[in-house]
Amino acid sequence: MSRLPLNSLAYALLQAARIDAAVFAGQSLADGLLGRVDPVARPAVQDLVYGSLRAYGRGDFMLSRLLERPLVVDEIRALLLVALYRIETRPEAVHTVVDQAVFAAGELLGGKFRGLVNGVLRNFLRQQDALVAAVAADPVAAAQHPDWWLAQLQAAYPADWQRIVAAGNQPPPMGLRVNLRQTTRDAYLVRLQAAGIEARPVGEAGLALARPVVVEALPDFAQGAVSVQDPGAQRAAELLAPSAGSRVLDACAAPGGKTAHLLERGEMDLLALDLKAARCRRVEENLARLQLQAEVRVADCAQLAGWWDGRPFDAVLADVPCTASGVVRRNPDAKWLRREADIASFAAAQARILDALWQVLRPGGKLLYATCSVFPAENGGQIARFIERQPQARPCHEEQLLPTAEHDGFFYCLLEKRA
Repeated sequence: MSRLPLNSLAYALLQAARIDAAVFAGQSLADGLLGRVDPVARPAVQDLVYGSLRAYGRGDFMLSRLLERPLVVDEIRALLLVALYRIETRPEAVHTVVDQAVFAAGELLGGKFRGLVNGVLRNFLRQQDALVAAVAADPVAAAQHPDWWLAQLQAAYPADWQRIVAAGNQPPPMGLRVNLRQTTRDAYLVRLQAAGIEARPVGEAGLALARPVVVEALPDFAQGAVSVQDPGAQRAAELLAPSAGSRVLDACAAPGGKTAHLLERGEMDLLALDLKAARCRRVEENLARLQLQAEVRVADCAQLAGWWDGRPFDAVLADVPCTASGVVRRNPDAKWLRREADIASFAAAQARILDALWQVLRPGGKLLYATCSVFPAENGGQIARFIERQPQARPCHEEQLLPTAEHDGFFYCLLEKRA
């Protein structure tokens, strides 16, 4: 139990360091690490966690030059990285950050690293200009991405890789999807403007906010008038576009944003699957808020015997597990938890899912393959291999969205099953 006040910077630094240390030990932010933080402090802790992980490559580079030997105590190392991030992003309060980081260190391992934390951070302030120059001269530190990740991007996008990297190091934009069953996009835009929230239209039901806001500030969010969803993710329902009354499968549905978008577009018989019960409950909660209905089941979509009743589907959404390389600014831990070999592992799993789901699609039906990746082996390369195995598959539309200030990175390929 920490003795630090919940509203103090020291408390936020301490909790952020503990979460970062858990990530360094192999846990994912998706495991609910932030959910363990007191709600009063959670926004401040979240800012420090996400910011320090986005900047990890930079911070780790500088820390290696500030320490005489590697620091093996993960929580102290993480505290230093979080404090360095805060110092660089809040230069007007550097001495406060140092003092608060020392207080935070007092809560770890009996406080025996307080002196080290104080010395390292004050040494950083003395050497800051030289360290920043050294970061700029080091390609990996400057890019704040692992070297193998950079090599993948450079090979696939020689003209765009630097823009992709820059986008991955920034806080993500906030997009909304208006529930067209309840209101129109333009009508909701007027309501946002009346609430002092600046936004502009994107796509058929989307709005891009000029600045993120808490969902409680969104008019009638609790009543289901709107959902938070990246405009790039909204392309899935727009591309699959099942006709009214269709039998539709959302094979990897959680957290349910694409499921809900499909249902908001019209009446259909929709089955949503996901591997874990907790994730299925989240789908159900999202549908309940939006006043939508679907059958939600816990199942492995690639194991047909466990869930399929033999009736074919008119449309299938295969939003498959992937490296999440297109949404890394929302999942900054992915950059440091992933390994290059994971690309091949994900590609193999994606192929198994594709081959299984192709069997449940009726002749003349359409399957939308989707990832939030920018790595070709999971995207265009995956589709090319699939078409070799399934010659009756006809590509109707393919698009690779790269991360921009407006949307994240996604890949889509719409396939028709020839009769």
